[in-house]
Amino acid sequence: MLKSKIIRFEDAVDLIRDGDTVAVCGCENLLVPNKMLGAIEEKFLRAGHPGNLTEFHPIIHGMGVGLGLEHFAHEGFIKTTIGSGYSYLKTSKISQMIRENRIEAHIMPMGTAFKMIQSIASGEEYTLTDVGINTFVDPRIEGGRMNEATQGSLSKVITFEGKEMLCYKNPKIDIAVIRGTTADENGNLSLEEEPVTLGVCTLAMAARACGGKVIAQVKRVAKSGSLHPKSVIVPGIMVDAIVVDEDQSFSGGEKLNPALTGEIKIPIGSIELLPLDVQKVVISRAAEEVPKQPMTINLGVGMPVGVPKILVEQDRMEGITFFPEHGSVGGILGDRSIFGTNMNPDAIIDSTQVFHYFRGGGLDITFLGCGQVDRHGNVNVSKFNGIIPGCGGFIDIAYKTKKLVFCGTFSAGGIDVVLDNGKIKINREGKYFKFVEDVEQITLNGDEALKKGQEVIYVTERAVFRLEKDGIHLIEIADGVDINKELLDYIPFEIKVDRDLKKMDLKHFQ
Repeated sequence: MLKSKIIRFEDAVDLIRDGDTVAVCGCENLLVPNKMLGAIEEKFLRAGHPGNLTEFHPIIHGMGVGLGLEHFAHEGFIKTTIGSGYSYLKTSKISQMIRENRIEAHIMPMGTAFKMIQSIASGEEYTLTDVGINTFVDPRIEGGRMNEATQGSLSKVITFEGKEMLCYKNPKIDIAVIRGTTADENGNLSLEEEPVTLGVCTLAMAARACGGKVIAQVKRVAKSGSLHPKSVIVPGIMVDAIVVDEDQSFSGGEKLNPALTGEIKIPIGSIELLPLDVQKVVISRAAEEVPKQPMTINLGVGMPVGVPKILVEQDRMEGITFFPEHGSVGGILGDRSIFGTNMNPDAIIDSTQVFHYFRGGGLDITFLGCGQVDRHGNVNVSKFNGIIPGCGGFIDIAYKTKKLVFCGTFSAGGIDVVLDNGKIKINREGKYFKFVEDVEQITLNGDEALKKGQEVIYVTERAVFRLEKDGIHLIEIADGVDINKELLDYIPFEIKVDRDLKKMDLKHFQ
């Protein structure tokens, strides 16, 4: 008879040694094995072990006090963190440690992180990709280093068959911490109460390929052989230890929306529409970039998540497929607390497959936020104004998407703009202006986008811009906006004003 894989949390923690590389699944508040992470933290605070860890995460896990990555925010607990992103919250202790140079912090694009896990699972020593060339993850620029304490780059540039590539040395994964819903007595895992899978099986494979251990947190245990084989996401042969949290919270909140998993379909007409404010102006104008033909669309975090509501309001959903990076295909974007999931999906695939599709050019349009835009058309969303969210899937998504639409208010940090009889009235500018001479960090390289033939649009509440070979062009302006005093005077580089400069359609303001 096989020895039971179901063990206590404290015994699972004992599998982790000082200096190990610990890889964790999860995305913000999706699929986060939070009780297991809390148990690791508790032992470190009590005994000082395990310490000096390297923490690796394809996606930022946990978003808020005492969640996910925040458990590692202690001096001596981790020496290095590697991931596609970090918290944008001002309360984040891990982000504070990075800003204060108390730990090393590396960034790589989310798709590269998943590709790396696949390479590790296959026993390969290196990961090759051209995603990220001439952005801040390129070692000739910043090499993905998020602070001065971070020494060296995880990648180097090589030339293969005349093409520049980033070459990453794959790390050895000692421990993978994953999460499921149900485990049977043999360690087979199902995820029936999770809206997405986030590469958990590939991560388990990668750890096993390195001779490491896989710890899975689940809500319940079932009799061996009782799980339908098609419902098993991670086979038991890839799992070393099962820990049970009977109070495991649902992804994104206190209850699970069954429309996220495909259990039911909800009426689209029941979706709450956006109130008329400055954000809706930006989103409404951005949505105009969706042509009346079948389109596959990705939405970034922030303002872009409102685009589906505009299309529903305007009855323009026919032929539209929303495809976020976490695997839901079709339907309507879910709540912000569970970003990357869709209600009423047509299919749900794994994150590893998603980025294959994105890198192959499967997206027609993506709507993304923007922290900064500079004279070259470069966009920064990864490090600005004292926050260090990283790039997430941004670089992968923007890599081959045919049209890139960036959405944001013209300034941020206390901006006060109201709508007055269909016109913009600016009572107070924000502390930070989005258009700058040079971005702090290049998350999108404007020149590279133009070389690839991508269309790049920047939408604000008072003007719309387009990137051309000779610079950024002003193509539309809101009625009532003073082109100099309320626009061009705040842009520290030359903007080309189109001869046929148009007014933004009044419908966006009413």
